[in-house]
Amino acid sequence: MTRILYIDDEADIREIAALSLELEGDLDVRCCASGAEGIVVARQWQPTLILLDVMMPQMDGPTTYAALADDPATASIPVVFITARTQSADVDALKALGARGVIAKPFDPMALGGQVKALIE
Repeated sequence: MTRILYIDDEADIREIAALSLELEGDLDVRCCASGAEGIVVARQWQPTLILLDVMMPQMDGPTTYAALADDPATASIPVVFITARTQSADVDALKALGARGVIAKPFDPMALGGQVKALIE
């Protein structure tokens, strides 16, 4: 079973993402509402991939990503940013941080599972 951790401050987006990912059947999905919570869950659960919202209060996506990358327990877990900011300069900046990829928000719920699987392989 492939473990996906989805970190996003918007409850409705988390719910839609979880439902669409679970449609794949072989994805085990957990969601967190903040970067700080996501770091704790990532440490304990060791997901295969982390989907990370860029714009969140307190601890934004890039700050959360830096904390994950600095922790030996989570540094090797690939991260994919999910963001409404999809101008090429924004995407390039996120990839330059070391992200495995960037998925545009709003995402297509029917395509999300396939996009995530392609980024895992």
